[in-house]
Amino acid sequence: MDRKRILIVDDDEDLVRILGVNLMSEGFYVSTAFDGMSAVMRAHKDLPDLIILDIKMPAGDGFSVVEKLRLSAKTFSIPIIFLSALPKEDMEDKALAAGALRYFSKPFDMDVLVTCIKDNLRVEQQASVPAPYTS
Repeated sequence: MDRKRILIVDDDEDLVRILGVNLMSEGFYVSTAFDGMSAVMRAHKDLPDLIILDIKMPAGDGFSVVEKLRLSAKTFSIPIIFLSALPKEDMEDKALAAGALRYFSKPFDMDVLVTCIKDNLRVEQQASVPAPYTS
């Protein structure tokens, strides 16, 4: 299985750490950023397969990050999942209109988020049984 790269962007360092540990245990490579400006730079450097992005952060909110990423051919098509403490009723439509795959409200169900990531990246679990020998 090709390890998929996920960029987690949130100013809550504890949340980033917990989410990172969970995603690494699922076989993902994880990189992190803690503000909007760092998110854009990290995305251009790492070219992740998916970005998990908070909305309300210092040095550029999540929507400004998306706008900047969509201006570059390198980062234009990176899928984004918004993860925010802002009320879903107020933000979900705006997030989807900005091109997000999904909007998750904090607190969120880790299993549902991981399933969403796997579904969108079409991640297949490695078989626990070795492939049969063929000659």
